[in-house]
Amino acid sequence: MKSIRINNRLVGDGEKCFIIAEIGINHNGSLKMAKSLIDMAVECGCDAVKFQKRTIELVYSKEELAKERISVFGKTNGDLKRGLEFGEKEYKEIDEYCKKKGIMWFASCWDKNSVDFIEKFNPPCYKIASALLTDDDLLLYTKSKGKPILLSTGMSTMEEIEHAVNILGEDNLIIYHCTSTYPSNNNEQNLNVIKTFKEKFNCPIGFSGHERGLAPTLISVALGACSVERHITLDRTNWGSDQAASLEKSGLQHLVRDIRLVPQMLGDGTKVVYDSEIPIKQKLRKK
Repeated sequence: MKSIRINNRLVGDGEKCFIIAEIGINHNGSLKMAKSLIDMAVECGCDAVKFQKRTIELVYSKEELAKERISVFGKTNGDLKRGLEFGEKEYKEIDEYCKKKGIMWFASCWDKNSVDFIEKFNPPCYKIASALLTDDDLLLYTKSKGKPILLSTGMSTMEEIEHAVNILGEDNLIIYHCTSTYPSNNNEQNLNVIKTFKEKFNCPIGFSGHERGLAPTLISVALGACSVERHITLDRTNWGSDQAASLEKSGLQHLVRDIRLVPQMLGDGTKVVYDSEIPIKQKLRKK
């Protein structure tokens, strides 16, 4: 199985799991909150943080933006979408803050203009959101930037995934198994898809989780996911559609800790009697 390099990190089989803290839009339009989420990711030992970037007038129709939707930003869907979107001033601060804190950052870009916008900050990679997996033009445009691409596969058929992989190629790609519900139920995790992907594709395989708790993400690493992504929040009761499927600091701390222990717990597969077992063996086993 291939590995790919994201900045100075190799990501692939046999490498340390690459852990992404998905801030997304959980900053609720607040740069102060975004910085607190970056701090949280750094303190918990994550490798990168991720945001989402949209050109609102390109991603949404006028009719969609005009729909009534009550939020802290106003009375229409457009008020909400614009209120959640950071501009150049905010991302300059985010870029400087992440460099100061020593953590990578990148974004899911929902349109070509957003790719160009984020490219100005020289991101280490790009994420393709599950909703955009079938947007061939966006896939090709993102690929043209020459950066590693992280592809989420929620709400997608195997045929759609194969088509996207054919466009992107496998040389600089990580494919993430994903279920696009927030939060997702245990009976819809289907984590054995990770093994299916590992057999089918010649590139690293990851997991983007939206579950309650930690178990599916930990199991994904045991099944061979070399990278995982989880939404994070300062408080799951905060306003916002992604908050309920996100991890607070304590949960993120436990997740990172336990992911780092998985290789040690899996071992090398050779059955041995450990030195620590010998006194127990001498005491309990009949001669």
